[in-house]
Amino acid sequence: MKIRKIDTGLQSDINRFKKFPFKLYKSCNQWVPPMDSELTLALDRKNHPFYQHSEADFFIAESEGQTVGRIAAIHNRNYSNFHKCPIGFFYYFETIDDPQVSQALFNTAVNWAKQFDVQHILGPKGMLRSNGVGLLIEGFDDLPAMGNLYNYPYYQQHLESYGFVKETDHLTGYMDSSHHLPEKLYQVAEKVKNRGRFWIKTFKNHSEMEQWIPVLNKVHHEAFVNNPGYYPTTDAEFELLARTLIQVTDPRLPKLIMKDEEVAGFILPYPNINRGVQKARGKMWPLGWYHLLREQKQTRTVDINGLGLLPKFQGLGGNALLYTELEKTVREYGFDKAEIVQVDEKNFMSKSDMETLGTHWYKRHRTYRLDL
Repeated sequence: MKIRKIDTGLQSDINRFKKFPFKLYKSCNQWVPPMDSELTLALDRKNHPFYQHSEADFFIAESEGQTVGRIAAIHNRNYSNFHKCPIGFFYYFETIDDPQVSQALFNTAVNWAKQFDVQHILGPKGMLRSNGVGLLIEGFDDLPAMGNLYNYPYYQQHLESYGFVKETDHLTGYMDSSHHLPEKLYQVAEKVKNRGRFWIKTFKNHSEMEQWIPVLNKVHHEAFVNNPGYYPTTDAEFELLARTLIQVTDPRLPKLIMKDEEVAGFILPYPNINRGVQKARGKMWPLGWYHLLREQKQTRTVDINGLGLLPKFQGLGGNALLYTELEKTVREYGFDKAEIVQVDEKNFMSKSDMETLGTHWYKRHRTYRLDL
């Protein structure tokens, strides 16, 4: 077996890196491939905004002419500078159930990271904040939320045997449509709108949503700056992640909580079209778009991957407005289930609020840390 750094300018190498998971998960009904356009861009050093400030390399493990594993080693300078500590990431990690393969891949990522004098390696953690975070350690029988990682259960043993330890867990849960918020909460929400000059901003189409990207960039920073894993993205990175989300979102679903003309909070739902992504094998062309659009109309699950009030508007009753609008969204568009995606276990307030709303946690993604 050998580990080889792929040449991201060579299509045959790119194809080997991309295609390995399709073979690995061939018989797995839950695995969802990443969108091919996303991975193609991640390997494109000229056009992905990440490479304007940071570095990454991609490796494959080969045995007897066959690919048996892969990994990306990442040094995000903006993340390291924000947290005032040189930190590396690993991502796109996939392996057969052979500890020798995973050990060789991790050795390669560690040796690569040492050139940047990193003190820790975190992962799985991607090049953008929107990339799915953490290794799946609970919830293997269910389809993942959009953009979340799925992996085989043996991955946990491989990481922990190598020496990775828990950094933090993110929980994903569901609310089903049978749960009803108290009528009193709706009354409070109406009073908040009438007395507090709060109102709900909705969207008619994708073009209107795109016009709000600069505003949402600022709002996103204010909402998440105190989260443990936060770091500021560049304008180009935020525009990339925002446009990616807009592409898979029904424009009728997102809502902004407004206070006069200022954004006070947001609800960012999008239909879970992962069954369509599976059928399309992650590609829009030639017929992938058909499977994605068809699943967008058929799915009964909506993913909530952004929900919150900005800190300066908390304590003014806006939470009642936020949660009632969330329930309205689920009911008005006929969803059976809303998936609350990746709540940090340390965010006790958000976790408690979601449980009050009837959320049942059933998936857990763990970010691991390796001290060098």
